Amino acid sequence: MISSETSYTLDCDVNGEPVSMKVQPSRRLLFILRDDLQLTGTKRSCEIGRCGACMVLMDGKPVNACLTMAYQCAGKKITSIEGLSGRGVHPIQQAFLDEGGFQCGYCTPGMVISTKALLDDNPRPCKAEVEEALSGNLCRCTGYGGILRAVYKAIETADG
Repeated sequence: MISSETSYTLDCDVNGEPVSMKVQPSRRLLFILRDDLQLTGTKRSCEIGRCGACMVLMDGKPVNACLTMAYQCAGKKITSIEGLSGRGVHPIQQAFLDEGGFQCGYCTPGMVISTKALLDDNPRPCKAEVEEALSGNLCRCTGYGGILRAVYKAIETADG
């Protein structure tokens, strides 16, 4: 791809590993993760920030990778779904498995990431807070029942 845009060195942390790479400042994080770093758990879908399939954590906050430019990632800590599981199945992922919080699974990484951000910020959210936290994630297959059961199970599991 030929562009007049100057590339620069992006230095950030992705899933606990330092990343330093030449990119165009406006390259989307979604494509850096999927194409450059081969982290394909972050899904490409609407590309306009409406579905949440590409949700990742940036310094612990959920962001749409399709709307996040490389220059915005400089010095940041990025966590994709692959970084969440790290050394095995994360308890939130296990709750989604146990409660059938998925159907085709395409939206699941974004749902799990949004749930992680919610519980990190508020370990005991009320129903309205759960619904608000997931409002940026769309599922086209389920009726959200399994997803909500999974989130509530994750809350219970975190309580121990």
